[in-house]
Amino acid sequence: MSESELPSALATIRADFLALEQHERLVLLLEFANELPELPLKYADHPDLLERVEECQSPVFIFVDVEDGVVQLHASAPKEAPTTRGFASILAQGLAGLSVDEVLDVPDDYPLTLGLTEAVSPLRIRGMSALLGRTKRQVREKTAA
Repeated sequence: MSESELPSALATIRADFLALEQHERLVLLLEFANELPELPLKYADHPDLLERVEECQSPVFIFVDVEDGVVQLHASAPKEAPTTRGFASILAQGLAGLSVDEVLDVPDDYPLTLGLTEAVSPLRIRGMSALLGRTKRQVREKTAA
């Protein structure tokens, strides 16, 4: 999938990061952290429905809804973990409303293309890659039936 084939929200997010200097990218990541949507009540009241992303250094939990072929990612991460919250927010916002095929076609290396590899540790980038991978796995599982 080329830049032009990326879903528009993800392409815009990537372009926003790449347009900034390295130190400004961290500021943008923190802005995303502050924009992570709250969990819907049906998940906030039932944390057992959420999957922990073990690869993340901080506790982050996700749940993917697929209704009528449209994907919605829900995520929860502590406010004390802004990098993790930022990554979760990027994916929640960037994947919101996409079709199953569009989500599954997002390149697995998308997190590496945001220009953050010099600003955050490889372990944190691995965590974001795991968020994307687990999201895709949940989408596949929910559409296999």
